[in-house]
Amino acid sequence: MTAALRFNNLTLGYDRHPAVHHLNGAVDTGALMAVVGPNGAGKSTLFKGIVGMIKPLAGRIDREGLAARDIAYLPQAAEIDRSFPINVFDMVAMGLWHHTGLFGGIDKTARRRIDDAIAAVGLTGFEDRAIGTLSGGQMQRMLFARLLLQDARVIVLDEPFNAVDAKTSADLFDLVRRWHGEKRTVLTALHDIDFVRANFPETLLLAREPVAWGNTTTVLTPENLLTARRMCEAFDEHAAECAVPTAAA
Repeated sequence: MTAALRFNNLTLGYDRHPAVHHLNGAVDTGALMAVVGPNGAGKSTLFKGIVGMIKPLAGRIDREGLAARDIAYLPQAAEIDRSFPINVFDMVAMGLWHHTGLFGGIDKTARRRIDDAIAAVGLTGFEDRAIGTLSGGQMQRMLFARLLLQDARVIVLDEPFNAVDAKTSADLFDLVRRWHGEKRTVLTALHDIDFVRANFPETLLLAREPVAWGNTTTVLTPENLLTARRMCEAFDEHAAECAVPTAAA
């Protein structure tokens, strides 16, 4: 299979302190892949690198010809500003900005697409609700509707089912299955190991650096999970900064 993403000795971090390092490998086009690891393992950092929010400290990410519009990103719920004065309809409509531009108008066709996306996540009737009034599950449904409109080839989901009810999780995972069936590439950061074992054929186990990557059954062994936990516990938050290449004299 062709790769959708390729990591070449990738190191990502903040203020030159590595949060993910020495990552090598490829994500196949159409993969349904989980990224798991203890808190602080670097999962969110990796995703921010994939979507271009942070740049590598070393190595590189090859996006294999993907444009920015080809990658859709769902951040953790805590990163969404719920106080922003916008309603559900307008928030979902932002998924079309690659097609309409930031200041483009919404014609009848676009409005129909927005309505269909809202209906697909079960939020019909919520169009005029301010996002700050939504429950956690309703908020995730709305953000999934926005993802539907982005129509991206690669979809990156950071803890999409965290702190939502079981019905919402099941409904939203049906959309993930739909994307996978459409041969889109889906990467999902998760904490629920049993859920990953039951639903994701491929897993990257991360603990600042890769512990194992491949078939979920062979990756999520008790031994590998213990190694990941110990590696994160042993990580030195005050480790030396990454070297910065200097210009030749």
